[in-house]
Amino acid sequence: MTGILSTPEQASDTTVIFVVGGPQYRVGSHRQFLQLARHLARQGYPALRFDVRGMGDSSGSMRSFEALEHDIESAIGAITARHSRSKIVLWGLCDGASAALLYWQATRDPRVSGLVLCNPWVRSETSLARAQIKHYYTRRLMQREFWTKLLSGGVGTNALTGLTLRAASALRRLKVDNHPTGPMSRQPFQQRMADACLMFPGQILLLLSGQDLTAKEFMEQVKVSAVWRSALSSKKLQQAKLHQANHTFSDVRDHAEVEALTLDWLNRMTQENTRHLAKSLELSMQGKR
Repeated sequence: MTGILSTPEQASDTTVIFVVGGPQYRVGSHRQFLQLARHLARQGYPALRFDVRGMGDSSGSMRSFEALEHDIESAIGAITARHSRSKIVLWGLCDGASAALLYWQATRDPRVSGLVLCNPWVRSETSLARAQIKHYYTRRLMQREFWTKLLSGGVGTNALTGLTLRAASALRRLKVDNHPTGPMSRQPFQQRMADACLMFPGQILLLLSGQDLTAKEFMEQVKVSAVWRSALSSKKLQQAKLHQANHTFSDVRDHAEVEALTLDWLNRMTQENTRHLAKSLELSMQGKR
């Protein structure tokens, strides 16, 4: 695999690894991973951007986000081979965030001390239907503009019929049970993600875009899942919503806010880790007296 490591002059022992989501490579949409990695490096945090197999400059066959354990393991191994005591933060957008959770769920890798999850991908027929009904169909039918156009002939009856049929189809999909119980290996990826988020012992930063269907699907999933609700109520998880942001935080102001939120979270996490280490050393010294 191919990757690029942005290295500060005075490097922290925490390295951020970007898990690229979707069919894209290590630069990211609007060069966001490149810009964020350089920003973090200027603030003292090494940052690795890498191409998973089959994407960008990495050879091999392209894999689903559900099968990136070996790719993420290789990226972590490349860092810890250089600095054996490095603490790893996995930063993922969309199904990159999902892949980060699934990696930890499958490996319980102790080297991973933090997760940054941006608009996690939890799509199923049910989650899509639920989000469409609440955030599109219902809202559309409640808009005065829609009915004004309909009554004035601006919206044809065929369009209204199509909207009704699509809403009815979405309602039917809500009856599908997408969360069967059973062995972990046979549970859907959404359930494995929720379990990982709940059980992960480190710190988590969750960033959600206000103008994004993927983020809305995620929050609808949280509402119907006790595991997700427990995970999001944990003190180890910090959540922030960028109300005007789209899926990839393409606006300059939203991108800057993502940079600031990530850096502030990293600083607080490393400070907390330092305090815990100092306390452990103090207790150890007291025990030897």
